[in-house]
Amino acid sequence: MSSPATAPFTRLHLSAAPGEARLLADWYATGRPATLNDHLTRYGPAPVAAALGGRGSMPLVEAVEAARLTGRGGAGFPTARKLRAVAEHRGRAVVVVNAMESEPASRKDQFLSAVAPHLVLDGAVLAAAAVGADTVHVCLPRDRSAQYRQLSAALDERRRARLDLVRLRLHALPHTYVSSESTSLVRWLNGGPAQPQGSPPRTHERGVDRRPTLVNNAETLAHLALIARYGPDWYRQAGTPDEPGTTLVTVSGAVAAPSVLEAALGTPMTTLLARAGEPTEPLRAVLLGGFAGTWLPTAHLDTPLARRDLAPLGAAPGAGVLVALPRAACGLSETARMLTYLAAHSARQCGPCRLGLPAVAEDFTALAVGRADPGLLAQLRHRTGLLPDRGACRHPDGAARLAASALRAFADDVDHHLAHGPCLATDQPPRIPIPPATPPETWR
Repeated sequence: MSSPATAPFTRLHLSAAPGEARLLADWYATGRPATLNDHLTRYGPAPVAAALGGRGSMPLVEAVEAARLTGRGGAGFPTARKLRAVAEHRGRAVVVVNAMESEPASRKDQFLSAVAPHLVLDGAVLAAAAVGADTVHVCLPRDRSAQYRQLSAALDERRRARLDLVRLRLHALPHTYVSSESTSLVRWLNGGPAQPQGSPPRTHERGVDRRPTLVNNAETLAHLALIARYGPDWYRQAGTPDEPGTTLVTVSGAVAAPSVLEAALGTPMTTLLARAGEPTEPLRAVLLGGFAGTWLPTAHLDTPLARRDLAPLGAAPGAGVLVALPRAACGLSETARMLTYLAAHSARQCGPCRLGLPAVAEDFTALAVGRADPGLLAQLRHRTGLLPDRGACRHPDGAARLAASALRAFADDVDHHLAHGPCLATDQPPRIPIPPATPPETWR
């Protein structure tokens, strides 16, 4: 059986290296989404009592800390610190599952929700127990009706089985690039627009209904569910000593079989490309981390997918995205389209989003199409440098990272476009699918 969310992904997933089939273990074994019965047969019910530190067991927060689990939504924040921050505040807490996945180049959370929904929901229930929450809000974009139906069916299965002691509620939010930001979810759940809230108090202090609120990415919670069952020592058997565990990666672009893959942290990027069927054309660069990520020249493809190894390159795994750009494409044109989309999807609540992002997108477009005057490059670098650390959220920071990395990775193209006008690839159809660069119709 296949669902709309699984249809684009091939059985190439069966090439998982030994020990790396964790979150997608059922999918690797059967090739079909796991029902509640499948899930319970493999894992049993969520070990809520044991995770709270019953006899002979380690409390969940301590286990997650020992496992060194970090968030898989992009920022890579230590999960145990989030759990502790919420648990230490007074009042009944709330848990929010962030399954929005607003990064256009990512499919991992959609895929995980389709094939292993109960692993995600188990993680949410266990997190709720650890922080003292009585309600779990699961947030999805409202334009993904298939994903909504799949998770709704999974919640119905759990209700019929009377599996959970906490209330689980499913929500469909406006789908914009910044609506997946944690404060956007809280703001929407409180009756406001799905836009980032830049001012204090912080979410863990006063979030949904003014209660301490834990917001975690869907994949992060699925890892938490496995740590609760198998412990931190098991979790650290994969990955690197500094960055243990596995992660989901969406590999797309000029590869034979675009796929969502599960791989150990520290796996070289070239290995991930090979597991997606090898590049179909000679490559110019790869985009790591998505539209808020970093362009890397092919000389760096042997770099392990780990923060420690990528940091000297100014890069990070981000939301687990790897896009292969063929040599025949124009990296400047692709970047200009992405920046135009990011500018259109800003919340326009601060100067960097209202003024800076559109200006950078316009400059980059002029560079891509060969309309640049001699002073444009200096102006573009200056404007890009003004974006980080000034916005109500990190949206401008991601756009600045993308723009700056493109100027480095495609430096030869920059020189050519400035001196001779656009390259032959400029007028080709986009090689990276980019949603329409139109402002959201609604934030509510």
